[in-house]
Amino acid sequence: MAEKCSEGLLNGAVPGETGKRDENIKRGNWGNQIEFVLTSVGYAVGLGNVWRFPYLCYRNGGGAFMFPYFIMLVFCGIPLFFMELSFGQFASQGCLGVWRVSPMFKGIGYGMMVVSTYIGIYYNVVICIAFYYFFSSMTRVLPWTYCTNHWNTPDCNGVLNVTNGSTGSSFNVTQILNQTLKRTSPSEEYWRRYVLKLSDDIGNLGEVRLPLLGCLGVSWVVVFLCLIKGVKSSGKVVYFTATFPYVVLTILFVRGITLEGAVTGITYYLTPQWDKILDAKVWGDAASQIFYSLGCAWGGLITMASYNKFHNNCYRDSIIISITNCATSVYAGFVIFSILGFMANHLGVDVSKVADHGPGLAFVAYPEALTLLPISPLWSVLFFFMLILLGLGTQFCLLETLVTAVVDEVGNDWIIRRKTFVTLAVAVVGFLLGVPLTTQAGIYWLLLMDNYAASFSLVVISCIMCVAIMYIYGHCNYFKDIEMMLGFPPPFFFQICWRFISPVIIFFILVFTVIQYRPISYNAYVYPNWAITIGFLMALSSVICIPVYAIYCVLRSEGDSLLQRLKNATRPSREWGPALPEHRTGRYAPPLSSSTESQLEVQLLNPEKPKSDEAGVAVAITVGSNGSTHSQDSKI
Repeated sequence: MAEKCSEGLLNGAVPGETGKRDENIKRGNWGNQIEFVLTSVGYAVGLGNVWRFPYLCYRNGGGAFMFPYFIMLVFCGIPLFFMELSFGQFASQGCLGVWRVSPMFKGIGYGMMVVSTYIGIYYNVVICIAFYYFFSSMTRVLPWTYCTNHWNTPDCNGVLNVTNGSTGSSFNVTQILNQTLKRTSPSEEYWRRYVLKLSDDIGNLGEVRLPLLGCLGVSWVVVFLCLIKGVKSSGKVVYFTATFPYVVLTILFVRGITLEGAVTGITYYLTPQWDKILDAKVWGDAASQIFYSLGCAWGGLITMASYNKFHNNCYRDSIIISITNCATSVYAGFVIFSILGFMANHLGVDVSKVADHGPGLAFVAYPEALTLLPISPLWSVLFFFMLILLGLGTQFCLLETLVTAVVDEVGNDWIIRRKTFVTLAVAVVGFLLGVPLTTQAGIYWLLLMDNYAASFSLVVISCIMCVAIMYIYGHCNYFKDIEMMLGFPPPFFFQICWRFISPVIIFFILVFTVIQYRPISYNAYVYPNWAITIGFLMALSSVICIPVYAIYCVLRSEGDSLLQRLKNATRPSREWGPALPEHRTGRYAPPLSSSTESQLEVQLLNPEKPKSDEAGVAVAITVGSNGSTHSQDSKI
């Protein structure tokens, strides 16, 4: 019997359960654990793995960057990932409902919702641009290959000659790559003058770019249709969206390493510059990349884990998903730098001259590299299709985080039955809020949101969450909860990380973020002070939820003194604990009523009762007191 129970624990089922039915009938569960793992991988593996990690590698010493990167993964990334998964799974609640553990800190959940809202708005705009490039690549000649289009300027100097497809002069190539103020690459002009029709100032919105608006509508429709039945529908879609990017990456990798100069690019990517290992900036970048790429403090991890079955081994899942995410970043670096190495060889310049990050890599440098490949439209279609799938995997979880938080907070049957309409409403609002980002100044606003809305606010939220769970709720209580859920306490290493090491690293990230802060700019354009002020307000809007709700909660708490109110506000509510009655055992077991206790006492003292009945009552008492239902049932 014990062996069967342990098997049930491992595959995420309730001990003794043989079918695949939902454990939580009212709320629903994942169809199986593969769906949860793939969804979480799709959430963690996003566009940043392709355009940010390779850039950080070559900027911070190549292979030497891997050393602090993996140290931060072990001591910060995986522990935080495990904490959020176990937190959501234990309570079977989203980022708001879990704070029954300490109601005063529910503002953390609201802060996570605000962050997910900001990211969800601009992330889908990036996906819509990828859609636009995807559709534009379905042609015989990529439209950003030559300088013969109506949007090109006289200064445009393409890498390829329109007459014979050969490269231009070395002087022109150097001029293209180095004179950033007079950037004349056809891919740059296509991006700025045709796709964006970029205005000269963030305040000058100009017209809405209708092609981008249409692609934005397509991306939101795709996201809604994939989430129309919540995790039941998205869990099926991720079999494709989470795995196919690896197929595309592998195809591009095989093609990339066969190109002339690919070895040069990969060597540049991997060669360690050990003198940079002592630079605090390198360690700060490594910690930040781990923190942001895993999606900590977004609320998505808590939400996805809340649909797990209670006894699922989320400890195993956290390690698998975290390592997969980081391995994907490293693998994507090989793909990107094999192409960039080929491009550098083709142009006769150093690799550092053609590498970039952010939109500059995804929509300028890489499309330009694609024009140098044989059958370039094919590789362009594959690349942008990969970007679309990577973006959708993250967007699914962002939208589900908001929908789940709303549904769990209301909590009645009416809204649960109409969850599809809640999803539709969130998608429509997200589309409308994304419309300004499709204007001629849209890219300015997108970068402003990316730099401020989800930067140091995530670090603050995560740090306060660690303190609230470990020191307010109590680490001993939380360790017992995990042991009750998994059948074993968290490993000692994770206990130390949660209590000491991870909060210190998070604080280090926060300090480093403040120290290295630079006002945002986009190429030669410097953002005005009023725009930077808006950026800071966006960042503070999520953090401010924590103290505002804490004050509100304390004022509403019972107590004659402020200290008593604080104690009541931080004490777990009666609803805290496992969601289902069969899991509320031990200290979460409901107390026996006085009438039930007296009835049991009378039965025990009745001398005419058969011994078998007395044993049955004794078993019943044991079941009611400690909840060990499975072992006692087997004895009966």
